[in-house]
This record gives sequence, C-alpha cells and structure tokens, in this order.
Amino acid sequence: MEYTLLYHHDVKNKDLPKLNDTLKKRIRKAIETRLTVAPHEYGIPLRKTLKGYWKLRVGDYRVVFKVKGVEVVVLGIRHRKDVYAIIDERTK
Repeated sequence: MEYTLLYHHDVKNKDLPKLNDTLKKRIRKAIETRLTVAPHEYGIPLRKTLKGYWKLRVGDYRVVFKVKGVEVVVLGIRHRKDVYAIIDERTK
C-alpha cells in the first residue's frame, strides 16, 4: 500500500529552513523511502500526551507524524531535544 505524504505548514515554513542541505536530503530520503511504504513498521509510537502520534528517528532528529488512513501527516522535523514540546503545541 502506498501512503500519501502531507506536511503541516510549519514544517515547510519553520522546520526545514533551519536545516542544512545535507541533513534535508537525509531526512527527505528517510521520509520518502520509509513513511510512504510502511509508516507503522519504521515508526515508533509516542506515549502520554502524544499518544496516537509516531516518530521516525533520523540521527539526532525526529520526524513526528500521524497516520490517517492512507495519509501520513508530518507534523514536525526537529532536533530530539525540543521536538516534543513543539509538537505538543502544534497538535492543540
């Protein structure tokens, strides 16, 4: 089954401009090869206040997403130290 990728507007406006080109390519490749094919196999479910959301680890960065049917909604791409606080704000 092929999943469709959707991005939260803050991912394109705030998260991606902060990353260097090498890191952007690495994260883009991980998202396109893993999340479009089998997000539940590559992702790790989050707990507590972010229950229902998933994360994909790419080095020290985390891609937080939610699966809705055949759509994968990417909510954030940030360094592991501050990704969860940002995602908590974006989901409210």
